[in-house]
Amino acid sequence: MGYISSVLSSSSQVHVDDGPVSGGGLSHNGKFSYGYASSPGKRSSMEDFYETRIDGVEGEIVGLFGVFDGHGGARAAEYVKQNLFSNLIRHPKFISDTKSAIADAYKHTDSEFLKSENNQNRDAGSTASTAILVGDRLLVANVGDSRAVICRGGNAIAVSRDHKPDQTDERQRIEDAGGFVMWAGTWRVGGVLAVSRAFGDRLLKQYVVADPEIQEEKIDSSLEFLILASDGLWDVVTNEEAVAMIKPIPDPEEAAKRLMQEAYQRGSADNITCVVVRFLANQGGSSLSSPA
Repeated sequence: MGYISSVLSSSSQVHVDDGPVSGGGLSHNGKFSYGYASSPGKRSSMEDFYETRIDGVEGEIVGLFGVFDGHGGARAAEYVKQNLFSNLIRHPKFISDTKSAIADAYKHTDSEFLKSENNQNRDAGSTASTAILVGDRLLVANVGDSRAVICRGGNAIAVSRDHKPDQTDERQRIEDAGGFVMWAGTWRVGGVLAVSRAFGDRLLKQYVVADPEIQEEKIDSSLEFLILASDGLWDVVTNEEAVAMIKPIPDPEEAAKRLMQEAYQRGSADNITCVVVRFLANQGGSSLSSPA
């Protein structure tokens, strides 16, 4: 797939603990543009990771975007960033049955990470909020409390659900597996972990699964843009506020930076990572003929 080599691996994330980073790009076929912004915020260490990747699979140009928020250190989030999408696009059913390929890739990546953790004495885990663009389909998969929100027809619509231990079905699943949920500053699995699904977390694995919830959306003229972000944004900015804030900003990198800066100014105490994908189908034919 040499014809798209110029846009492969667009986000070469480096570990910069002392300040924000941002970037972006345009798909080779002109159908979407994307931007990202990531900052440690008020934290001294960085456990957020992101991936923005354009690849070719069976002749299709595919966009893969993700936000991964680590806990217990950066190991799990960094591992998921490095391996999840590679595992996914290698899946034999990636094009023919994308949903099952995503579910398999999440589970496989989790089990491989856990194997790599055998000699670690401290548990590490990570959320994942990912968006896969294949043809006219947008598939959003999620574990944990990073969140995906779309703007469709001017409206903010959450396309993922935050996995929290006190949700009725999540609490039931955890208790059915022999675990418990208790209040310790917030609701926590085993009194320890504030998300009910995640990669890693070996000591809680029978309760804290990496099974993603997957939602599919059609990419059409009413779909304007997508926001993926860690809870460093969503703790202080509502879905509706985030959409309204960046709706007038056509450059997705500038939009992602705007969200990150707003979360920081509102006092977010966490790492802040935002990815914005803007769909160009509804911006007239002229945008499709511009050089990638």
